Amino acid sequence: MLFVGSPPIPVQLRKNKRARRLTLRVSSVDGAVTLTMPVRTSKRVARRFLEGQEGWIRQRLAATPTRIVVQPGMELVVQGESLRLSTHGRARVVLVPGALLVPAGKHPGTAVEAFLKRRLRAEIIEMVAHYAAKLGRPHGRISLRDPRSRWGSCSSHGGLMFSWRLILAPQKVLEYVVVHEVAHLVHMNHSEAFWQVVADLMPDYNGARQWLRDHGTALHRFDFKTGA
Repeated sequence: MLFVGSPPIPVQLRKNKRARRLTLRVSSVDGAVTLTMPVRTSKRVARRFLEGQEGWIRQRLAATPTRIVVQPGMELVVQGESLRLSTHGRARVVLVPGALLVPAGKHPGTAVEAFLKRRLRAEIIEMVAHYAAKLGRPHGRISLRDPRSRWGSCSSHGGLMFSWRLILAPQKVLEYVVVHEVAHLVHMNHSEAFWQVVADLMPDYNGARQWLRDHGTALHRFDFKTGA
């Protein structure tokens, strides 16, 4: 780890045997700054490089979406419905019209995240079964994760992974990602034949695909770990 400028910016250093030059990256999701460097590059060289790039780094950080801590009093949009987070005396998170009630004695972000994952898993299992049956293809294990660079994946064995943050997107967007990954049970590529399978299952998928391109990064600004 190196720090550059004032106020200091933390930069994670990563040495890569395949790297031939210094490569600087600022995550558009959480603002993490990473410098990938050849194995033999010294910290002195890395620091000099970072000092020359400080202006660019700060410019990129200024454009990074502000993190939003999930806590009582805020509003969270879940599948297109705006829900206000409030506390209550029960032991579990409860969904009521217009609100999510969170147990007063529990970490709000952790409790809400667990609730959303349970709700999403049930929906995805049903969707995957529906579309896989249409294709006549079996699927493997379904898992929910929190990847930064993709919304879903399909393994060569038919295992399907989905970002649990999709529950913060409109319902049509979730459906599109499910259709996209199920279509990989037929074609493990993005060929014309693959996109035809997607279109056959969901003719109006383009709007949902564009929504992810325009707004997907913002789903990562919600911080479920910080807070009381």
